[in-house]
Amino acid sequence: MKIIRDKESMRALAITEKAAGRRIGFVPTMGALHEGHASLVRAAVAQDDVSVVSIFVNPTQFAPHEDLDTYPRTFEADCALLEELGVDVVYAPERASLYPDGYATYVTVEGLSEGLCSLSRPHFFRGVATVVTKLFATVLPDRAYFGQKDAQQCAIIKRMATDLDLGVEIIEMPIVREPDGLAMSSRNRYLSESERHEALRISAALRKAEALLAAGERDAATLLRRVRTEMAPLPVDYAVLVDAATIAPVTRVEGEVLLAVAVNMGSARLIDNIKYKAPVTPSASDRLKSEESVSCC
Repeated sequence: MKIIRDKESMRALAITEKAAGRRIGFVPTMGALHEGHASLVRAAVAQDDVSVVSIFVNPTQFAPHEDLDTYPRTFEADCALLEELGVDVVYAPERASLYPDGYATYVTVEGLSEGLCSLSRPHFFRGVATVVTKLFATVLPDRAYFGQKDAQQCAIIKRMATDLDLGVEIIEMPIVREPDGLAMSSRNRYLSESERHEALRISAALRKAEALLAAGERDAATLLRRVRTEMAPLPVDYAVLVDAATIAPVTRVEGEVLLAVAVNMGSARLIDNIKYKAPVTPSASDRLKSEESVSCC
């Protein structure tokens, strides 16, 4: 496994691999890896010719009051795990390499970057979109893998890759959970034992909502009211039901929707979600046509 620190070497390797006809799979991370990251890495290793994982704690997605300085950094352990998983290249650039003095260019995806996490973290998605664009320009991936836990981020990256003609296929992978249901996150290690126990209300609330959806509930207000009741007394940042593709709020469940929540637990901010695709119900005219077709045979 190669560890590359400078963007020139990383780009040169990527150009060589692509010239040889090999497909590059890429997993961008901020390190402090867990099984959620590992699931993305396994997919890249299995599906692509060359697997690249970046480790970079991106300063532009942190506000001054957030945990940039204390964000967990476990580089040696991360590299050991990635080698065990069969990764070909770890790209770990220095901050000055990506953001030299005088840096002044940022990427903003309008529309999708509004609402949900941006309400309390208005800086966040500009920083994410910028660093991912820069990483794509250096790693030159054919595919990039992201987790559904960051569903709004996934939607933004998909739109950005399409709008900017980046030529990268964005693969969204399912949420990976602890055995007790808590969505895996690098920030889970911030939780005290009591906070960790209370945080289980989040996934329990989403399971209740999923059961209601499966039973036919389609009213957004009813679903969200139940979710907030199940999560009480946790300090909820948001609980919303939105269109899965556009991240626009919906009042009723039609097509594919995203039920997303965020909770502030001590020094940790936890996000989680479920996606649900409502079955298509035939219209009265469609049912009549079907009945006529059957009666004619």
